[in-house]
Amino acid sequence: MAGPEHVSVQRRARMASDTPWLERPARPVSDDAGSRLRHWRLLTGKSQESVAAALGMTQQHLSQIELGKRPLSVAQRRLIVAELGVAAQDMGLAPQARIRVTADPDVASSTARWRAERRWLNQHRADLARLAVRLYPAQQQIPGTTLIAEPRWIPSLPLDMRSLALELDDLPRPVKVDGSEPATLPVRPLRSPGMHDDRYTAAIRRIDPPQLFESRPGYRLLRVDLDRRSLGFGMSTYFDKLDVSEALGHEMALACLARSGGLPAAVEMLKDALPFRELVGDPFDPARRAVMPAITTLTIRLRRWPAEASFLLHWRDPAKVATAGGMYDVVPAGEFQPSSVALWDRRHDFDLWKNIVREFAEEVLAEPEHDGTRSAPIDYEGWQLFQDLKVAQRHGRVSAFLLGLGLDALTLAATILTVVVIDDDVFSRLFGEAVRYNDEGEIVAVGDGRAAAGVPFTRSAVERLLTTEPMASPGAACLALAWQHRDVLLGV
Repeated sequence: MAGPEHVSVQRRARMASDTPWLERPARPVSDDAGSRLRHWRLLTGKSQESVAAALGMTQQHLSQIELGKRPLSVAQRRLIVAELGVAAQDMGLAPQARIRVTADPDVASSTARWRAERRWLNQHRADLARLAVRLYPAQQQIPGTTLIAEPRWIPSLPLDMRSLALELDDLPRPVKVDGSEPATLPVRPLRSPGMHDDRYTAAIRRIDPPQLFESRPGYRLLRVDLDRRSLGFGMSTYFDKLDVSEALGHEMALACLARSGGLPAAVEMLKDALPFRELVGDPFDPARRAVMPAITTLTIRLRRWPAEASFLLHWRDPAKVATAGGMYDVVPAGEFQPSSVALWDRRHDFDLWKNIVREFAEEVLAEPEHDGTRSAPIDYEGWQLFQDLKVAQRHGRVSAFLLGLGLDALTLAATILTVVVIDDDVFSRLFGEAVRYNDEGEIVAVGDGRAAAGVPFTRSAVERLLTTEPMASPGAACLALAWQHRDVLLGV
């Protein structure tokens, strides 16, 4: 598929003007208190009548709030917390993290400058990624995307996920670059006179923490051998990943602002302005840094003929996530990590498919996240969703494939690229009630369609997302590779 550079300006304008297409409500997606209230009501088994009576409003009024058609006042939010016991944070009432006021002008200036630079980074991630990908040779670029990969990381055909062998070596392994180096000082602000934050994540936590921000154990990529269908992993943590990847993104944004006051016309203008990226060196060497892959899954709904297949699309709310905020991505997506901090879960959860199913439950069905607060391992054999998908997979009605592995050109964050194809009746039964809002943003659809309807898996839709929309590089790569191999994936 042709990359963005091959699409004419006139064609881009024509595609961008086509309406309606992807639509989101005018209100901020981060204000999803109505949907959270509905989720609480369903979980507790309360009727709309009883909840409306407790809040002193009509059932119709409550229904409109839950659907996002009427806003909630601050007084109503406080009443919901007091009368119903809904978490204050779910109603948007949780106190925001405050930056400690300092009398030192240098610290105050450094903090304000860092916050402005990070805001600019988040507003221009898609453009910055398109700039960053030009730092790497063409043979490492996945056409039509801003993801880079070694050729041996992308198989010639999708691999059946069941054929992969994963190996785990959880012994300590040092890294050569961890984000504490002097080269990152320009993106680590002063926290006190003469003292910078020691890591990039320390600055995020202190100055601009998103709703979801915690360091959890995760699987660290050590080896890729797709010829033998084998992947090797160790252990690390989420913040180990961000301390390098987000610092790289911030460095690119800072270089652009310093050299041209915005996005430069050519990446050559940033020459010698990216010392931390130079220090990282070979982006595909997992011994130099903690390469902590996420798993991004393109979910294709194989509809009954003559309807087109469709796929789920997610908009990542920058108020809720630490990475790829304000961008589209396929769904589900999440870090490849154990479901808890318990040591036994490191091996119990060491499986791509288990990770994907957990993300389906959390992001598509809005089930509670396995956040490490429990002590017992997940009973996968007794989990109805897991078993239903297992049975459907055995009968050929659900198929899971590995498309390859890649790195986001801007941040060098790694992703395992996968696709799951689900027959229409299985999808309707298991995911027909997909939620519109989740803890990371919103599942969107064409026009005013329901979340489960998704976006048509057509050349025009895929091309539009790859060329004119702010698309996260892993999701873009999943779409590009899946479209390339659509005959294999869809069985046509």
